[in-house]
Amino acid sequence: MIEELLLSTLRLSTPLVFAALGGLFSERSGVIQIGLEGMMLVGALAAASATTFTGSPWTGVLAGASVGMIWALIYAFFVLKIKADQIISATALNLLAFGLCPFFTKIVFDSTGATPSIPFEQRLGSEFMWMAFALVIITSLLLRYTRFGLWIQFAGESPSALQSAGVSVGLVRSISLACTGALAGLGGASLSISLASSYAPNMTAGRGFMALAALIFGAWRPLPTFAACLLFAFVDAAQIRLQGSATFIPVQVVQILPYLVTIVALVGFFGHQRVPKGLGKHV
Repeated sequence: MIEELLLSTLRLSTPLVFAALGGLFSERSGVIQIGLEGMMLVGALAAASATTFTGSPWTGVLAGASVGMIWALIYAFFVLKIKADQIISATALNLLAFGLCPFFTKIVFDSTGATPSIPFEQRLGSEFMWMAFALVIITSLLLRYTRFGLWIQFAGESPSALQSAGVSVGLVRSISLACTGALAGLGGASLSISLASSYAPNMTAGRGFMALAALIFGAWRPLPTFAACLLFAFVDAAQIRLQGSATFIPVQVVQILPYLVTIVALVGFFGHQRVPKGLGKHV
């Protein structure tokens, strides 16, 4: 039972890790990112649709990452070019994703919100999990040892200093947001063509916000953020197990455990974390 719980934890952490790492690029560069939920949702739909049409899950992976990136670049246009409010813009795009996805499935698949079921042989298994874990290491090395990683950190901490050095803050933030969208899209793809066999309405179920909470809980650092994702996924796996066992706890209470832990983590730790100084500030 313990082994099954740990395996479920690793599998359920995968979409959170992708999305949280994506959010890390955005927030470390100084752009508030509460739009992960919408990026994951459109990525999940794109991945399931592409896999259905082509029969190739890797085409689905590419589609999920690409559509997530496009969605993030739309956000970048509003907040970096037009200088729109970052929270309002991200919220609007989240709402647009929730409305656009059912419309797409109705037009393309004539369904009430879901895509056709993907055959087992066309789905991915542990590949997503290993990709996510590898990206944790890659992201850590990129931020610590590369010039672009240094630019990202300066864009979030001291954008004026980066601008004075002749580096475009807007370009650095745009590239960071593109990475955010691609990673969040991969997180959505892992839901629809790995953990599940199709896209279903609202299948992200708040995971984008849980990923953001993990990012804050992890102090905007890759390895602690990864640990936070594992914690949230463990609670999620535990509540699934509890639902299937005889217990005196009402099932409704069990179902809210992952979200309750997320709230407690945010309330208990947000005030003690060092927020990037340039977060949310236009240049």
